[in-house]
Amino acid sequence: MTKLFDQQVGNLDQAHVNLLYWSAMAEDRKMRYNITNAFDDLKYLQHTRTKQAVYAYIEALRVCCLLEIREEGNKKNLYITEYGARALETLVNQGYTLQPSHFLGG
Repeated sequence: MTKLFDQQVGNLDQAHVNLLYWSAMAEDRKMRYNITNAFDDLKYLQHTRTKQAVYAYIEALRVCCLLEIREEGNKKNLYITEYGARALETLVNQGYTLQPSHFLGG
């Protein structure tokens, strides 16, 4: 299992790190972070220009069980999983930076 996890984490990039971090930060602040917020933040940081690309980043994290999507009301909110938290820690230790979220205010 560790080898698979390492391979999955090794294929992630800065946009994935941001999504994991922002989802965790929103949970810590008792806020909800959704796909639209993710699009706005990633677009602001010039990681993407399309909502489709953001959804692809999110889907990749969901399929690897690093991020959970919950439909709450008319929004699809993002929540980091235990594996996502481990992945985030690993990626930060590898030198990825934690970039601020415009929506979350830092």
